[in-house]
Amino acid sequence: MREMSWCCSWLLLCWCCCFTRAEVFTSIGQMTDLVFTEKELVHSLREYIKAEESKLAAVKSWANKLDSLTKTSTLDPEAYLAHPVNAYKLVKRLNTEWSELESLVLQNPSDGFISNMSVHRQFFPDEEDETGAAKALMRLQDTYQLDSEAFALGKLPGTHSDARLTVDDCFGMGKTAYNEADYYHAVLWMQQALKQLDAGEETEVTKADILDYLSYSVYQMGDLPRAIELTRRLVAIDSSHQRAGGNLRYFETLLSKQMNEQRQAFEPASEEPIQLGTYTRPRDHLPEREAYEALCRGEGLQMNEARRSRLFCRYADGQRNPRLLLQPLMEEDEWDSPHIVRYIHFMSEQEMNKVKELAKPRLARATVRDPKTGVLTTAQYRVSKSAWLEGEDDPVIARVNQRIEDVTGLTVETAELLQVANYGVGGQYEPHYDFSRKDEPDAFKRLGTGNRVATMLNYMSDVEAGGATVFPDFGASIRPRKGTAVFWYNLFKSGEGDYRTRHAACPVLVGCKWVSNKWIHERGQEFRRPCGLTEVD
Repeated sequence: MREMSWCCSWLLLCWCCCFTRAEVFTSIGQMTDLVFTEKELVHSLREYIKAEESKLAAVKSWANKLDSLTKTSTLDPEAYLAHPVNAYKLVKRLNTEWSELESLVLQNPSDGFISNMSVHRQFFPDEEDETGAAKALMRLQDTYQLDSEAFALGKLPGTHSDARLTVDDCFGMGKTAYNEADYYHAVLWMQQALKQLDAGEETEVTKADILDYLSYSVYQMGDLPRAIELTRRLVAIDSSHQRAGGNLRYFETLLSKQMNEQRQAFEPASEEPIQLGTYTRPRDHLPEREAYEALCRGEGLQMNEARRSRLFCRYADGQRNPRLLLQPLMEEDEWDSPHIVRYIHFMSEQEMNKVKELAKPRLARATVRDPKTGVLTTAQYRVSKSAWLEGEDDPVIARVNQRIEDVTGLTVETAELLQVANYGVGGQYEPHYDFSRKDEPDAFKRLGTGNRVATMLNYMSDVEAGGATVFPDFGASIRPRKGTAVFWYNLFKSGEGDYRTRHAACPVLVGCKWVSNKWIHERGQEFRRPCGLTEVD
């Protein structure tokens, strides 16, 4: 409004000046210039009003869109964020699009809005968070073998949703991959952006921009014929493009040289869209990547009928523990060797809610222990947030700790604190051992309680899709079931590590995964779990 008042005052001043000059120039001929001046001023005023209305319309459009979004998201925030596309788009909106809105409003100072933005801005996701969310979607895409179109349309296993990725979203995903030199995913997402653009979807991204990234990414994947075809399409759209002409000449020269060396004739590339599987996904640091991801999809399971017949269920009273005599726990065999059991109704709804309530304010990026230094640090292969809870924090924690001790027969006096973990979009923990190996003797030296002899993992939520605990070595996949807990030994009775227990938390595809775990250590178990006579007892 202050800008409007200033503009009107300026126009009034100009208007007064014009009349003063008109009184001097009495001829009509001389006054005609004033008419055109006035017309120009009115046009300037209209342009100013149009700019203000356009700005206001843009802000109103934002408000209407976000009002609709927040009405849906606040009805059940956890369910809304359970869909990875919704989670990614929330991070993207808060990091990128709200900043654009802020810049728009700043063109005409609005103190109330800006001060409100300043208060909340410190809690917004940053560029690193947006990149992480995009990479999480790509991780899900790889693990569950989903094409980009399935993601863009929100067609994910275990859910029906209206969540969609626009051309801008797909372009942003591709650009994130490109900036990370991940040309495999850059191709998939730039191709999807191009597909949606060609289908007529409105966007601010130009076709030339998409083809620029796509053609170079395809070249990096070693597909010169298609890189040439895409670059030619780019040149046809924008013949003055800064890089396209040079790239085209370079690609053609390189291909010609290859054809001559191999004595092959040139075959034009297919103009069909690039699909998942067109190019081979680059290998990474994880040797059992394919087996691990297959188990996450429910493939490659090794539990045949013969082995299944050796699995039983029973009531567990912790070898006649007084606290379990009247109300024993139901125990199911999940696997025969190594022996993995699941306890049914291990935690009540009230207990799980209390544990989550205590953990939420303390959640921080989950850490892993550096095998060389023993120091806790973050790692790219573990994507979750965690908190540590002591028995003194609340009677519920003390009660859960006591129940673990009662049913396992192992003391928790030397165990680590109860760790609570929350896996969000694409949350995972790649294959790892819970115990320390011989080449990491100092991993738990600071604790002074020996190695991790056993693991108790409590599932505190159901997961619509993904999120299984898998053991690649022997082909087991254990699905999260709310209120249950699974238990296994990491060490043989001899104290040697059981290397078969290398396990992973699969990426959460749809849902919100809450778990808590207790790592039980060797010290104090001398008479509760006596040593064996052989290395593998």
